[in-house]
Amino acid sequence: MAWFKKARTRIAPASKEKPSRVPEGLWVKCPDCSQIIYNKDLATNLHVCPKCAHHFRLSAADRLRTLFDGEWIEHDRDLASTDPLNFTDTKPYKGRLKASMAATGLKDAIISASGVIDGIPTVVAAMEYEFIGGSMGVVVGEKIARAIERAISARQPVVIVCCSGGARMMEGALSLMQMAKVCGALARLDRARLPYIAVLTDPTTGGVTASFAMLGDLNIAEPKALIGFAGPRVIEQTIRQTLPEGFQRSEFLLEKGMLDLVVDRREMKATIANALRFMTGVPLRSTAPPPAAVAAAPDPPVAAASTRSEPAPQAS
Repeated sequence: MAWFKKARTRIAPASKEKPSRVPEGLWVKCPDCSQIIYNKDLATNLHVCPKCAHHFRLSAADRLRTLFDGEWIEHDRDLASTDPLNFTDTKPYKGRLKASMAATGLKDAIISASGVIDGIPTVVAAMEYEFIGGSMGVVVGEKIARAIERAISARQPVVIVCCSGGARMMEGALSLMQMAKVCGALARLDRARLPYIAVLTDPTTGGVTASFAMLGDLNIAEPKALIGFAGPRVIEQTIRQTLPEGFQRSEFLLEKGMLDLVVDRREMKATIANALRFMTGVPLRSTAPPPAAVAAAPDPPVAAASTRSEPAPQAS
């Protein structure tokens, strides 16, 4: 009965796949509304979806570009962790540090800089979530404390952009000590009668929320940012209850009195500048210069924001 059987041959794969004519990374899909957005248009809109206003995560350098008027000076750039506990879990902590440094170009999960926000000299510290989840270790706490001390010496306000998963477990109690150190520095800033504005972004959790993220004279959050200490899943498993809709999101916390403002990223710089003027007594800037100044002023140079850095000692 061999004539009823048919030999089946597998389809041979194509010898050469045709390369795509569309370069990768040109388009981004919004996770909320599934809108396909051109990457350059998204960057122009400060990484906010033009259809549903979903706020994509920003790097620390991009945060500084959205806040400062132009150039800024980066401080303590060379501070790096020394792995004081020789910690190892699924991989050595030193390996995690090297991988994060290569991916972000930073020595740790924060950039401390001084510049001008709408004409107001300000010290800003922006956290980088891509560096081990923006976790706070010895270097992050040290750089924030130095930034605050620098602001006190220069009589300038402080803005901290929080984006973190909490204290860094790979440094144990040393990372938890940074909560007290930064809070002590903020107390000295308060005694000097200088303002501190905390900007909470998605996500802000753990020891960062339990310390300096909630100590601002003004606490501002971006829309739908996850803000809390423990995660919603952990809380549900602990209390054995279903949490309300929108729990630990910025709008929920604003309703419960934990936040002062929820501000769209595209309006964040103007909101911070107005708040700093109110707190410091700096007069409002004129929207248009006088005619004589316009005639005498040279054409402004066209240049992108740069990050000039100063040398700094290593963290002990």
